[in-house]
Amino acid sequence: MATTIATAVLSLVAGIGIFLIACNMMSHNLESVSSKRLRALFAKTSNSKIVGVGIGTVATAAIQSSGATSVMAIGFVNAGIMSLTQAACVIFGANIGTTITGQITALGMFESAVSTGTIFATFAGIGAFINAFAKKDTVKKVGGILAGFGMLFVGLSMMSGSMEAFAELDAVKNFLAVITNPILLVLIGAVMTAIIQSSSVMTSVAITMVFTGLISLDQGIYLTMGSNIGSCVVAIIAGITSGTNAKRTALIHLTFNVFGVVVFMLIGMIMREASKGAITFGSLFEKMFPGVPQTQLAMFHTIFNVATVCIVLPMTKLFVKFVTKVIPDKKTEEAPTHQFKYLDEHFLTTPPIAVANVKNEVLYMAEKSMANLNLALDTICNLNLDKADEFKDNEEHINFLNKGITKFVVKLSKTDLSDEDRRYISTVFKAVSDFERVGDYAENIMEYAEKLVASESSFSEDAQGEVATLKAVANELYQKVMKIYANFDTESFRDAYALEETIDRVTETMSNMHVARLAEGTCSADVGALYLALASNVERIADHFINVADGLLPLVKSSVRHSIKEIKHEIKDEFKSAEESAKVFEDAGLVDESLPEDSTPKN
Repeated sequence: MATTIATAVLSLVAGIGIFLIACNMMSHNLESVSSKRLRALFAKTSNSKIVGVGIGTVATAAIQSSGATSVMAIGFVNAGIMSLTQAACVIFGANIGTTITGQITALGMFESAVSTGTIFATFAGIGAFINAFAKKDTVKKVGGILAGFGMLFVGLSMMSGSMEAFAELDAVKNFLAVITNPILLVLIGAVMTAIIQSSSVMTSVAITMVFTGLISLDQGIYLTMGSNIGSCVVAIIAGITSGTNAKRTALIHLTFNVFGVVVFMLIGMIMREASKGAITFGSLFEKMFPGVPQTQLAMFHTIFNVATVCIVLPMTKLFVKFVTKVIPDKKTEEAPTHQFKYLDEHFLTTPPIAVANVKNEVLYMAEKSMANLNLALDTICNLNLDKADEFKDNEEHINFLNKGITKFVVKLSKTDLSDEDRRYISTVFKAVSDFERVGDYAENIMEYAEKLVASESSFSEDAQGEVATLKAVANELYQKVMKIYANFDTESFRDAYALEETIDRVTETMSNMHVARLAEGTCSADVGALYLALASNVERIADHFINVADGLLPLVKSSVRHSIKEIKHEIKDEFKSAEESAKVFEDAGLVDESLPEDSTPKN
């Protein structure tokens, strides 16, 4: 007997281990394969509660991890991208999505000439062969998904075998038969789930125990209820280490699951009391799905979670108010001077989402850099330093983002990324450096403005008009580069290269006009030096914008990349002729006196 128990326990532990590894393998590979769809899914988060539930359901079913979905929701709330109400709805949906594992487990237990579980288990070998011999990363990921799916049933078979061994031992059956108290069963389910940190595994273990006759259906039902409470541990751990709203999100998750369990336990108690023990959840589901105990428990799990969501969804705002009162804003808590707008450490658990938010954060950094350039150019023309503090704050934020994004990307690069995401991540280091340099050049221009104010000097009206023209072209270039960066819009490369050449020609013309003003005595040498330095700084800023665009070339197809490089050379050749230069100046509203008379546009 001792040998039988020891063998059964070891088989159970091994089965749970294989099942956990299979869940993680499926989750990681599904995340990678469905990364684009996953990003698009979370991008559609709206104020609609139904949409939020749908997103949580689909995301969890896709990546086979309600914990990962909950942590993602906490990350979005912590980053300020998602409201508490939206996050709550996503978490509600995650509880529905996680029931798919129970259904898969039940499906694998149907007996036939060759059991369904055995057939499904062969996917482990098929997936392993694909993963071993495939060359493409996507195909390898698909192999990983199939291998993980098959391993689920290998683990399930080992668990089932150990349960059958336990079922043959009267001492074990008699011990388990004594544990009938619903509250105790819920607590056991919650504690076991908290220990293994997977409600899917706990539910599958309960289904296996019911299938082998080790426990009754009613016992399995209450263990499954408890697993819902235990599944909150992952979210609670994530919330504890985060901001106030993240803690509230974790509390919503816990409150929601406890509420559902309490409601169903009350319903179960009322049914038992009213029928004097004749009607229970177990008896109802045995009648609904006769002869298939595994399906009975799997269907209860699904119906329980769907019904709980239906009950709670109209009360979402009450849940939000409740957690807000329980975890109020700390009066003494001061927000960091500078922080990310889109990034959060929790996103590292779901690399595809993290990559999407890295891009958003880089675009935000670019926006800050361009805002400072515009502030500096406006200030040097109107000599009004009222926005100097805003400029300084932006510059500090740009420096923070430069260091912060770099550190985040280093951590992200160590996670399991798809080849496409890894190629993009490799471009981020250079992009944030370029945008930081844009901020530095804008800072130079602001310093020139301060020098003009200190010396009570100013640019002439003509010079101010030229700066305004330069600013307009620089902003147009920025918009084109952002279009390229945000959407990999290859069609915008021609416009971007043309605008960069335009800035080169405009700054050259500004230099010539400055020389003319010096000769006329309408401009001093000191003021002129600052004017030329400004033009040079904006020209370098344009170079950095083009560097950002060029940095994305490795991400496009080689044929497209070759075409873009040809376009770049064509643009340079076009701008070499005096006629083309004259057209640039005419479009910009400038006149270059150094050009031949017949090619100089009229004022």
